[in-house]
Amino acid sequence: MAMLFSCNDNYERVGVEAKKAVYPQGVANDLVFTYTETTDPVKNKKAVTSKVLAVLTAPVREDFNNLSFPREVFPKGLEVEFFDDKNQKSTITADYGISYSTTKLISLQGNVIINTHDGKQFKTPQLYYDQTNKWIFTQEKFEFINPEDESVMYGEGFDSDKDLKQVNAHKTTGLKTIKDEEI
Repeated sequence: MAMLFSCNDNYERVGVEAKKAVYPQGVANDLVFTYTETTDPVKNKKAVTSKVLAVLTAPVREDFNNLSFPREVFPKGLEVEFFDDKNQKSTITADYGISYSTTKLISLQGNVIINTHDGKQFKTPQLYYDQTNKWIFTQEKFEFINPEDESVMYGEGFDSDKDLKQVNAHKTTGLKTIKDEEI
């Protein structure tokens, strides 16, 4: 005589249990990625000249480009050095970053600092960069130091071109040095 039993799992998982684990399709450690463009049309493979646009360094990069909303995640922070047409270097650092492939948006979080080649400095806890329009923005509090006009601006909400030349700041306070003119 044999007895057979079977069990069904009809427990409905909710909350944290219901989340499916998502793993990256690839992980890079100690990443150094150089973005370049050719300066002249390619006519001869041996005579190609290129210009460095940016250098990205990060301790870890997780590649989730296989998901329905593809992205690259930098969970341990990143630094980007970028160069203008005169090869002048500016840098951006952050504690955490996500680059969304389809929307061309980059989200930087935690101690986001931009240092431009001309001495300007911008600090905020979170910043977005729209790669298509080359525009940065945040709704968080910020500090903007501009040595050109000897000013320090504080505020909440900011957007600008990537070179911090066309600045729109919101809810601002600050300090500005006004020099007496010699008569």
